[in-house]
Amino acid sequence: MSFPLLTVTAALPAVGAVATAAVPAARRTAAKWLALLVSLATLVLAAVVLIRFDPDGARYQLTESHAWISDFGVRYELGVDGIGAALMALTALLIPFVIGAGWHDADDADDRADEQANRRWRPTQGFFALILAVEAMVLVSFAATDVFLFYIFFEAMLIPMYFLIGGFGDRAHAAGEEEGAKQRSYAAVKFLLYNLAGGLVMLAAVIGLFVVSADSLGQGTFSLPELLKARASGDLTMATSTERWLFLGFFVAFAIKAPLWPLHTWLPNAMGESTAPVAVLITAVVDKVGTFAMLRFCLGLFPEASSWATPVVLGLALVSVLYGALLAVGQRDIKRLVAYASISHFGFIILGVFAMTSQGQGGATLYMVFHGISTAALMLVAGFLISRRGSRLIADYGGVQKVAPVLAGTFLIGGLATLSLPGLAPFVSEFLVLVGTFERYPVAGIIATVGIILAALYVLVLYQRTMTGPIRRPEIEKMPDLKVREVAVVAPLVALLLFLGVFPKPLTEIVNPAVEHTLSDVQKKDPKPQHPVAEHAGSDDKPAGHGGGDHE
Repeated sequence: MSFPLLTVTAALPAVGAVATAAVPAARRTAAKWLALLVSLATLVLAAVVLIRFDPDGARYQLTESHAWISDFGVRYELGVDGIGAALMALTALLIPFVIGAGWHDADDADDRADEQANRRWRPTQGFFALILAVEAMVLVSFAATDVFLFYIFFEAMLIPMYFLIGGFGDRAHAAGEEEGAKQRSYAAVKFLLYNLAGGLVMLAAVIGLFVVSADSLGQGTFSLPELLKARASGDLTMATSTERWLFLGFFVAFAIKAPLWPLHTWLPNAMGESTAPVAVLITAVVDKVGTFAMLRFCLGLFPEASSWATPVVLGLALVSVLYGALLAVGQRDIKRLVAYASISHFGFIILGVFAMTSQGQGGATLYMVFHGISTAALMLVAGFLISRRGSRLIADYGGVQKVAPVLAGTFLIGGLATLSLPGLAPFVSEFLVLVGTFERYPVAGIIATVGIILAALYVLVLYQRTMTGPIRRPEIEKMPDLKVREVAVVAPLVALLLFLGVFPKPLTEIVNPAVEHTLSDVQKKDPKPQHPVAEHAGSDDKPAGHGGGDHE
């Protein structure tokens, strides 16, 4: 039996969460270090997964399969393709930075517990244990090849996220602590209800998929490889209406998680009321499960329905791109601005997924990874800024670069990455998404480019209002620059943005074979050029584009 690398990678943070929660109340610093060490060990294992993945090998690798609930056809099955391996690496990469950035985020709650002599409540231990629990569940979601197993962890991650948003929210609230507590509670409940509603719809679709497989194959199964193989061979057939309803059941849940307009409204509340590290956990880690699942499940299991829904999904994605960017331009709250910018970016990702081209889907996958890194860099620096000033309002800043040049410089790099400046990693992915979309849907590609212009507007205006100009507030004059711990959190992210911006090849080589498999599932090929260049220019008198797209 081969070593269960995927299970160990996901189990380590789960065990670490339990161990961190069990640390005695007086040893909160030990709990922090334990959580950090566990996250670093998980990163090493995720790196091993990425290294061991062979782009020229089988579609799903490092596979594990064990009987679980045999009577219902549920198995414990894990396996990664190139997309899953890349996103597992992204998750494991970001968690140590989330922990490092949130090093003191639960200390105030712990101090209040001390004052109340409630030694059984250990906020610091709970905060870091919840982060590790989320990591474990996300890692299983990226590796699960049993649809029911995926569903369980897709839903289970909502519980720790609910407590992270509602119990450890941002204290820098302009309306005061009492109103802030109400807003945090509202944001947490809204996050939970939206995602639970999507999960219930998906559960009905999961059950429907099992019933359909039982009718076609004689025995119901949730195994994704078996379902894909049966779809490809024609053994698993669905009525057109049935396939479309099942597709919608899956897609709605993933569109809420992603989130896609008009199912997005929980995200600005959740990110605005969370601490900066938890906001990164939401948009850079958890939300990626939604877009990943569109590629793995919607396109793979329901190819006809995916093609049928493409025009509508592309329209919703374009609305997300423009709507998110426009609302980001008008925001007065720094974190809500980043939240609406992320809605715009998820629109780009979904646009690439449903462009049904290799460049579009490859770009969408890279966008998931690069957006995670760039948003983490920007949001974590924004969190450091907010913790110093005690305010999330853009108007309460100005002239920060005069007193904290390192903070301002890293904030600028994070912002430039967010607007996809050439030379930084997100540019590569956004360019591929636009090119891939334009190949098949040129009008949609042209409209989406407006989002680039708006992104430059909201990022540069944010930087101008917070970092440049005169110092307008006395609190800014005494603002310290980034400390060693904070630099250690941000510097590796900035380095990755620069490195992957000029050399994304290691990641593209891993992702591209998985994209080819996905396109094969939906029976799509890249469009031929409308005006191909003649192989021997001048060999005859016909123009190079003669014959249109059918010319061979």
